[in-house]
Amino acid sequence: MGAISKFLPDDFDSSKPVGLIAGRGVYPKLIADRARAKGIEVRLIAFEGEATDELYDSFPEDQRARINVGKVGKWLKALRQFDCGYTIAAGQVKPGKLFRGLTPDIKAAALLVKLKRKNAHAIFGAIADELTANGQTSLDARAFLDEELATEGWMTPQFVKIEKIDLQHGIEIATEMARLDVGQGVVVRKGTVIAVEAFEGTDPMLKRAGGFNTDQLIFTKTVKHRQDYRFDVPVFGRRTLEIMKDAGIRAAALKADSVIILEKETILAEAKKAKIQLFGF
Repeated sequence: MGAISKFLPDDFDSSKPVGLIAGRGVYPKLIADRARAKGIEVRLIAFEGEATDELYDSFPEDQRARINVGKVGKWLKALRQFDCGYTIAAGQVKPGKLFRGLTPDIKAAALLVKLKRKNAHAIFGAIADELTANGQTSLDARAFLDEELATEGWMTPQFVKIEKIDLQHGIEIATEMARLDVGQGVVVRKGTVIAVEAFEGTDPMLKRAGGFNTDQLIFTKTVKHRQDYRFDVPVFGRRTLEIMKDAGIRAAALKADSVIILEKETILAEAKKAKIQLFGF
């Protein structure tokens, strides 16, 4: 289905509605807009307190549902009612949001009890199995956003020369941290590891790195060795760019074809204005 998106399965049936499981931010709206522009019907499962009102209001009443994150049984029922053949997850849909501080329904509780390890890979894999049994195929969450992905090489002008060895150091450290399932981002400076992302996420790590008040920092964002793109796609958006500015981090290396640059055209223009260099590897 390369004409629609290279991230769709070869047997993708464009006549079947796609259920958008939506968390926070602009990411879900981008998916909805791009899929609709390709002629794909979209139905919405909007997480209460997470998905924006703007996104929710953009769907007809009979094509949307607001559901608590922990009510997996209700997700499944709504997807059946919408006659969805596929699902795509977008926005902040992470283990830190799933079930914590909520009251999971019987389906969610049973799913969790069966898991020996309650990490991202295990939880999302179990949810994907439930969706398959419910009649939906979980799509790669990069689908429909081919033009928003990081690309190889410099995506902005080079304002300050960055040594290749320093870029490579950041890539090597980030790759190893991802392999160990610690996190997907690091900040380095001339051969020294300044900060490593863990459960707190990218933005707090960047703020922490900025606290050292030093120059020549490089932020690197990659993916896991066996990344499950159905539920866990790294993104680089406006908020991250703003935090980089505030933290004094003037360069970022992003895994090409894997990291989504949300509203890419706007982000690249803003990065250029701020003299922040973006590189794809």
